[in-house]
Amino acid sequence: MNGHFLKNALTGLMLMLACAAGAQTEFPAKPLRMVVPYPPGASTDNLGRIVAQKLSASMGQAVIVDNKGGASGNIGSDFVAKSPPDGYTLMVGTDATHTANLFLTAAPTFHPVKDFTALTQAVANPIVLVVHPGIPAKNLPELIAFCKQHPDQLSYGSSGTGSPHHLAGELLKQFTGVPFVHVAYRGGGPAVTDLLGGQIPMVFSSLITVLPHIKSGKLKAIGFTQSTRYPGLPQVPTFAETLPGFEMNSWLGFFAPAKLPPPVTKRLHGELIKALRDPEVSGKLDGMGLMVVANSSEEFAEQVRKELEQRGKLIQQAGIKPE
Repeated sequence: MNGHFLKNALTGLMLMLACAAGAQTEFPAKPLRMVVPYPPGASTDNLGRIVAQKLSASMGQAVIVDNKGGASGNIGSDFVAKSPPDGYTLMVGTDATHTANLFLTAAPTFHPVKDFTALTQAVANPIVLVVHPGIPAKNLPELIAFCKQHPDQLSYGSSGTGSPHHLAGELLKQFTGVPFVHVAYRGGGPAVTDLLGGQIPMVFSSLITVLPHIKSGKLKAIGFTQSTRYPGLPQVPTFAETLPGFEMNSWLGFFAPAKLPPPVTKRLHGELIKALRDPEVSGKLDGMGLMVVANSSEEFAEQVRKELEQRGKLIQQAGIKPE
């Protein structure tokens, strides 16, 4: 009796394992949702739609882009953090949603590391310091010298309080001792408009916003805040070439809810890498001023942890209060 029962139990267990294995190989069996935590038209939205189209073709299921904007990206991020970890919900996250926002929100509803599976950093979103042509400085050392001689020219604009553009300016203050004054705008576009009009002398901006103005000569590019030069503007140095150790990254990447099964993580990562490295996709992103990275899940997760700590310290030292 016991032997017969044990045999049946083992048979049942083997069937269960076979069904589980079959379920894994069948992923995806229904459409996927890609949450963009910002309104349509933003760089996150453009990236999401370009990649979603490729994923739909390669995975044999529709990948539907769902814009859930609001609260600086926190509403859409919270939705994904609380979604089932089955691979059918993923998101386009940013260095704001997954690093700085934790320290800028009075009552966070999710943790950017504990509540997500990092899939891959999709692109670097280079930050560049641009100045009005009337500023007689061609590089960072000249700009620092000019600002020390003209304290009335110390203000810089950014896309908003706590943004990577704001934090780049705060980091520059720490490295140089020059008391740059921050002017927060509601987005990078208005800041650049005032810079072009001469209302503000300099702006930390995403390259995507100012690349046409740099190429036309309406603005001067002083330097990039990332550790490597941007291939499209090889003549523009990085801040680190003058200030060793200076680094402020901005990026877009893909995340899923925490506790995603390893086989599903592997499948999604592989499909995302294939899509990002597709010449058509990388060409479109490069034309927007975005640099394809497409790193491993482990590398991306470590990067998020590292930058979470860095920005937390910087926000605290700058005295930026959560809202």
